[in-house]
Amino acid sequence: MLRPLFLSHGAPSLPFEDVPARHFLEGLAATIERPRAILAVSAHWETRLPTVNAVEVNRTIHDFGGFAPELYRLGYPAPGDPELAARVVELLGDAGLVAATDTTRGLDHGAWVPLMIAWPDAKIPVVQLSVQGHLGPGHHLEVGRAIAPLTCEGVLVVGSGSFTHDLSSWRGQQGMAEPEWVSDFAEWFDRALTEQRSCDLLAYLNLAPNAARNHPTEEHLLPLFVALGAAGNDTKATRLHSSTTYGVLRMDAYAFGA
Repeated sequence: MLRPLFLSHGAPSLPFEDVPARHFLEGLAATIERPRAILAVSAHWETRLPTVNAVEVNRTIHDFGGFAPELYRLGYPAPGDPELAARVVELLGDAGLVAATDTTRGLDHGAWVPLMIAWPDAKIPVVQLSVQGHLGPGHHLEVGRAIAPLTCEGVLVVGSGSFTHDLSSWRGQQGMAEPEWVSDFAEWFDRALTEQRSCDLLAYLNLAPNAARNHPTEEHLLPLFVALGAAGNDTKATRLHSSTTYGVLRMDAYAFGA
């Protein structure tokens, strides 16, 4: 079994930043078995229904503005895998979840930024799966459980989001100490994960300190629930990395399962 991962992808400029999160991603591939394919669940693709992209080659989507010109020259032309895309749709259907296929979409920066750093050769086939920001954690946990068989089929499930994501507070925070409202939330969430308190995790907006401030919208945490669900019945969580960028964006990463 390939343990599903949750990775915090950071800003689009992460490939150029000299920060601990980038260095962690640079060493990630050496710590796990090379997958035959990757299913990337990105916070930056929101759709009404779970949707997978089925393309032969992934185009690189530069879905951001205001960054240095060299960032827009980066490309990650990983092959797609239409057969894997069909398999995802099949598994979701078997679980009673209606899914759709997109035959034109490539990879947004939530997918290609961490994958480019971890697997820079861009040779592993990648399929992207969308999130449904209006449906919440429980739905995404069920999506993950539906696709759990993929972890025994050589597919690495990667949920890509952000452990905390209050962009309204990041200006002026560079170089500042992490505020308590960030650390209190992150440590509560880490304890809930490592203690396998699934019910508390699903109700994190009501239970975790400063939850709404750290996640004013939920899309950047929902990929974590897909990865957690994809671990099946073994929801053991291992924190692989913890750091902060821009003062308020936690870049924690986890592996799920034994």
